[in-house]
Amino acid sequence: MALAVTTTSSSSTAPSTSFFSRLGSSSDVKAPQTGSFRFLERPHVSSVVVNLTQRCSSIRPLNAQPQRNDSIVPLAATIVAPEVEKGQEDFEQLAKDLENASPLEIMDKALEKFGNDIAIAFSGAEDVALIEYAHLTGRPYRVFSLDTGRLNPETYRLFDAVEKHYGIHIEYMFPDAVEVQALVRTKGLFSFYEDGHQECCRVRKVRPLRRALKGLRAWITGQRKDQSPGTRSEIPVVQVDPVFEGLDGGAGSLVKWNPVANVNGLDVWNFLRTMDVPVNSLHSQGYVSIGCEPCTRPVLPGQHEREGRWWWEDAKAKECGLHKGNLKQEDTAQLNGNGATHSNGSATVADIFNSQNVISLSRAGIENLTKLENRKEPWLVVLYAPWCRFCQAMEESYDDLAEKLAGSGVKVAKFRADGEQKEYAKSELELGSFPTILFFPKHSSRPIKYPSEKRDVDSLTAFVNALR
Repeated sequence: MALAVTTTSSSSTAPSTSFFSRLGSSSDVKAPQTGSFRFLERPHVSSVVVNLTQRCSSIRPLNAQPQRNDSIVPLAATIVAPEVEKGQEDFEQLAKDLENASPLEIMDKALEKFGNDIAIAFSGAEDVALIEYAHLTGRPYRVFSLDTGRLNPETYRLFDAVEKHYGIHIEYMFPDAVEVQALVRTKGLFSFYEDGHQECCRVRKVRPLRRALKGLRAWITGQRKDQSPGTRSEIPVVQVDPVFEGLDGGAGSLVKWNPVANVNGLDVWNFLRTMDVPVNSLHSQGYVSIGCEPCTRPVLPGQHEREGRWWWEDAKAKECGLHKGNLKQEDTAQLNGNGATHSNGSATVADIFNSQNVISLSRAGIENLTKLENRKEPWLVVLYAPWCRFCQAMEESYDDLAEKLAGSGVKVAKFRADGEQKEYAKSELELGSFPTILFFPKHSSRPIKYPSEKRDVDSLTAFVNALR
């Protein structure tokens, strides 16, 4: 994952010409300077000025660029940053307020509000646009990227070109070598063609992303509504991240900004050509949406851009896990191949915590567990409802924990506690809200309730280790 900090300042006034005038297509690595625009020499960064309304504060420029590191987290403690607003905020209302704002205004608001606690996720064309917008605000900004180990050579060249163009250092996040080794040795290099891309993406992308986001309070993505018909058509310009946790831990601890959500792909490309910024040379070969090399191919004229990603799978559910919150519940149920009826009987949602390392307990099973006073091993049990967004948000962490504890002597289980089971769970299992996590010690019938809202793997592991 990549972290970049730049020192910039602003002066004079932003040009009034729209960045989204329609231009022709291009096949060059840099967007060609053709069409109805008259292109001038790119001004030095110190001469770029952005005159936006509602600018509430200014940020001191940084005195030095950060050194490359293996995590975003240490830099957050060492870089001078502006104060960040504390307290709760209605981000749904903020999204409505910014619905008609330009990407530049949205970017400026994001950097203003979160300062050093926010970073741009960088991988492709839309993300180059994000870096350009951040550059134009004149504010310091950070950039990170995921190196899965299976990217195209052209993508690595783009990374290098972007670093040099903006004078920044991207900090890369890498997958865990042991996890990659286990996956490849067990299932081979191309198992995703046979049983879907989710497992590989989880190891190579989702888990490294989770580590990076734990050092932030907000992140910026290049998601657009027109990118994927089944998963991104309703994304707002800013939202509380429904899947990942941020620096403070717990549900709601991370904010997700999507400045180009309302911009169509053609306008993004017109902007890139106008600003003469580096782009991936694969775009000139018919590639539109670019990911890992084995899972990306060119698209034909008239095909949607996501048709070039995971082309052997359902076109309406093409998410790698980085933006899993975009998947509607019925899409998730179809992907998982199983569904569960909501307690009101009106909606069908997918069951969760489906890892082979998580034991599913029935009512009789949980009752027997509570009655045992001398268990052979301790148990960790989550009381959940599959429709609960907080339960959905911790699914990845809990499954990872179960995998981590496999063979350790601790059993990891789940008990669905909504519907007819809710009253029993409230009276006998201390259910207050979903999810509730209980630890059943080896030599005691009384469970111990996990007291924290932090549901990441490290926090849950510390809880288990302190009690077993």
